[in-house]
Amino acid sequence: MNVIVFGGSGFLGSHVADALSDAGYDVTVYDIKPSPYLKDSQKMIVGDILDEKVVEKAVEGCDIIYNFAGIADIEEASKNPIETIKYNILGNTILLEAAVRHRLKRFVYASTVYVFSDSGSFYRCSKAACENYIDVYRKQHGLDYTILRYGTLYGTRADERNSVCRFITQAMKEKKIIYPGDGNEIREYINVLDAAKASMEILTDEFRNEHVIFTGHYNMKVRELFIMIKEMLKDDIEFEFVPQRSADSMGHYALTPYTFIPKIGKKYVKHYYTDMGQGLLLCMQEVFDKIQKEKS
Repeated sequence: MNVIVFGGSGFLGSHVADALSDAGYDVTVYDIKPSPYLKDSQKMIVGDILDEKVVEKAVEGCDIIYNFAGIADIEEASKNPIETIKYNILGNTILLEAAVRHRLKRFVYASTVYVFSDSGSFYRCSKAACENYIDVYRKQHGLDYTILRYGTLYGTRADERNSVCRFITQAMKEKKIIYPGDGNEIREYINVLDAAKASMEILTDEFRNEHVIFTGHYNMKVRELFIMIKEMLKDDIEFEFVPQRSADSMGHYALTPYTFIPKIGKKYVKHYYTDMGQGLLLCMQEVFDKIQKEKS
């Protein structure tokens, strides 16, 4: 079965592409930049999701679309609402049109738990809009979908737009972690490898036309994560908690992303998952290697 992964060069998309390849799918990665993680078995298409002709040709012969493309950073989306509309909403709609024309079997969309929330700024708005568009495409055109609502991801291949990667980088480089808040904010961290494998496993009929929630297995205060990083690095790391920049805290939530909205999703729960400490060790090794490369 042929799968095309839009945004497949990025943090989450590249891991999902790998999980699909490992499961035996024929995978094409479509991204605005070449993937540094491309497997020999994967095909690469460098292109913009707003380029309808290139998208149309790329989708031809595919059975399933995964869409991870667009602006994925809350702060970036908050500062660039027009670009967020273009790449997150218009870009996704271009993919939906191509999926309908080529009669694809499934459209898998990367959303966020922020769609339940009043937080998340324009990022949440764009994801909520896309979920609504996808639902209407199902009703009007019979396009089957699965919407994946991700929580707080961490793991290898992340850059400093990812909060955990940023915290580890600050701790290693500056011996200080700066955080806008008091550290008592609750997160359910999920390792990207677990999220990627689960994102592949939802192609069964059980998750057809469903909203699936991927979050961690236990709650952790941000402050507790910092202590864990400090203990693992065995260094004197300072924590600096600074006032939030706005009432919306650039769109982030404090205790929970959930605000009552009647469209409920299924939470995907696995019995086996990556231990938080082991996952952080892999992140630390990757950040350490990057720092050493910068110095050389």
